[in-house]
Amino acid sequence: MHKAHASGAKNSLERLHTSVCNTRVVDAFEGSMRSHVLRRNEIPSGQPALLRRYGPAAAQLPSVVAGLAYLKPTSERPYHYTYEPENGAPWQNCEYDVRAMRITDARSFSARPLVHREGFELWDAPSAVTDYGDERAITKTYYEEMADLACAVTGATHAYVFDHLVRKREPGRPALTFGRRGDGGKAAANGRIHNDYTEESGCKRLGLVLKDAGALATVERYCIVNIWRSIKGPILDTPLAVCDSQTLSATDLVSSEVRYPTRTGEIYLLTHSPLHRWSYFSAMDRHEALIFKQYDSQVSGVARYTPHAAFDLPNTPPDAPLRESIEIRCLVVYEFGISTWTTAKKPCRCL
Repeated sequence: MHKAHASGAKNSLERLHTSVCNTRVVDAFEGSMRSHVLRRNEIPSGQPALLRRYGPAAAQLPSVVAGLAYLKPTSERPYHYTYEPENGAPWQNCEYDVRAMRITDARSFSARPLVHREGFELWDAPSAVTDYGDERAITKTYYEEMADLACAVTGATHAYVFDHLVRKREPGRPALTFGRRGDGGKAAANGRIHNDYTEESGCKRLGLVLKDAGALATVERYCIVNIWRSIKGPILDTPLAVCDSQTLSATDLVSSEVRYPTRTGEIYLLTHSPLHRWSYFSAMDRHEALIFKQYDSQVSGVARYTPHAAFDLPNTPPDAPLRESIEIRCLVVYEFGISTWTTAKKPCRCL
């Protein structure tokens, strides 16, 4: 009995192995039944149409569908005022096209995004600052912390923080705009897709930050990064969406003016493409920092720009706390022969 049982089990295993390694297709042909054993990767005769009609289901990562404000095509050079313009002039001369876009929770990615590939990374980076209304604490403590973080993330030799901005979502959560300040208070969340620097303004920033000719002479490559953080607990209403740099085309980017009381800046706005791939990090908390690329002097082989915008999560509870955040802009430089970046070296602009 024992030998017969063993023999039967062996035959069953052999039959199972044969059924796994080969696929037996039975079809009707001229009123009779015939069978054919397919070899691995062989497409059944007469079935290409079926393979075009059907396919394996794609895995769906956690995501939301929400509105993102793209620039409508225009023949004019777009501009926005950050203050009320004189003589009744319009605040802006362009319109936006709010598109329903799928925005994937990047926490679910099997491979984490990289600042030199997709253009952004999320790091665990607690800060010693507890009060982001304290300008001295920000400029003395936070700037130093973020310079260290920027070097760690990008592999740069030195980092120079030159700007920061605290934002707060408005009570009642009105439709998102360009993030203008209300009644002299904090800047609002910016719901227009943009990139903080263009080719031209990114080139200029190096000389504006580094005034010393000797320091400039040592720079092989440089980048501008934005470091974005929640300052009031998990963000449950209006997070930040970032666009995968690999899905951008140069023709998507439109140079635009931002008009301040004493100067005019230049940024990129973004026109729509179905190729754009958007991400966000759910419930970002105070101990986390999102680092994303805004300019890179290396012209190929790396992410150069990361368009971004605030968006409202669908079905946000009315009692969810209003998002408050801080963003800093930081110049990072790579000196000749001593930087730790590993991307193959390519030609750089502005140097």
